[in-house]
Amino acid sequence: MADYAPLKFSVPEPTGRPGDEPDFTGIEIPEAGSARRPEIDAKASSMKELASTMVRVLDDDGNAVGPWADGLDDEELLKGLKNMIRVRIYDERMMTMQRQGKTSFYMKCTGEEAIAIGFQAATRKGDMNFPTYRQQGLLLATDYPMVDMICQILSNSRDPLKGRQLPIMYSSKEHGFFTISGNLGTQFIQAVGWAMASAIKGDTKIASGWIGDGSTAETDFHAALVNASVYKPPIVLNVVNNQWAISSFRGIAGGDDATFAERALGYDIAALRVDGNDYLAVHSASKWAIERARRGFGPTFIEWVTYRVAPHSTSDDPSQYRPKEESEAWPLGDPIERLKTHLINKGVWSEERQTQAESEFNDEVRAATKEAEKYGVMGSGSSPKDMFDDVFKEMPQHLREQRQKLGV
Repeated sequence: MADYAPLKFSVPEPTGRPGDEPDFTGIEIPEAGSARRPEIDAKASSMKELASTMVRVLDDDGNAVGPWADGLDDEELLKGLKNMIRVRIYDERMMTMQRQGKTSFYMKCTGEEAIAIGFQAATRKGDMNFPTYRQQGLLLATDYPMVDMICQILSNSRDPLKGRQLPIMYSSKEHGFFTISGNLGTQFIQAVGWAMASAIKGDTKIASGWIGDGSTAETDFHAALVNASVYKPPIVLNVVNNQWAISSFRGIAGGDDATFAERALGYDIAALRVDGNDYLAVHSASKWAIERARRGFGPTFIEWVTYRVAPHSTSDDPSQYRPKEESEAWPLGDPIERLKTHLINKGVWSEERQTQAESEFNDEVRAATKEAEKYGVMGSGSSPKDMFDDVFKEMPQHLREQRQKLGV
């Protein structure tokens, strides 16, 4: 025994803590346009390098380059930019409402807007997203009423979910938005099951599962990959790698020694690693993966490389665990600024039009908020009777008695 040193194990540490200089030198960023684009029916084993490089379209000057730079006209790009602006303004307004005590909780997606907006633009009506709590853009990019979203956040009398869900955990079957779960990871495997059911019915609708980098450490993540590998359902499996879980960095979930996309290779699932702050790359990769699923060529795993600029939630203070300047130092930039620069270069947008759009969306969000508040804010507007409805097909006696005592 004297020949052996005491055993030890390793605890990953981020490159910076509060007071340190931000350090992203460990993230390799290839040149825009350097990643090849395989045919949609290519075997997973023939594209392994796409799980370790990064699909990028916009270069440092805002020009679209490479084989993934196709498929969107100016109007579609303008719509994507406007939707991203709209989501960011919505987030800011909802955060303010929480600070005013009008709702209990909120989570922003600042810096990640391109992922949900670009992906949704590639889907078709009837496809089903199984999102996490930071994909509000999936709903806001559709015609889902903003007033209803705000009412859900306020848990008021017009809340579509009747106050039964945590604010920001939206649900809309009609808009392809499966009810958000607070138990992280569960929806990844549920999305696989939904996709299998779609195939069993002979339908043409695909599913998309969403998970964060931290939640890839959950067993549901691996269960989803096993079933997706074996049964090859029509699904896109999305991992939003925004570098931080609640307060632990991506390395705690195993995202340092290998990319998250590389995990799919062991399951023989086609994998892409994509610049999540590049709207054109997001849309192009989403379109490729969705078409692959719809044509019957099986699942695709996509790691979206981005950064969580905002706190994890209104309950979080990121200055306690990461450098204060880290978000400004993020090397992939701001998705809104990058697409804006591209459109200005093309001569179809300007700083003046950007300012005008921001003003218009501020007015829209302000008006929607004012309308929603008419139905109550936190602590008012909802009815206790909603606790008893839709729980049992036939309400048992003890619940009827409780409801009678409440007088509702």
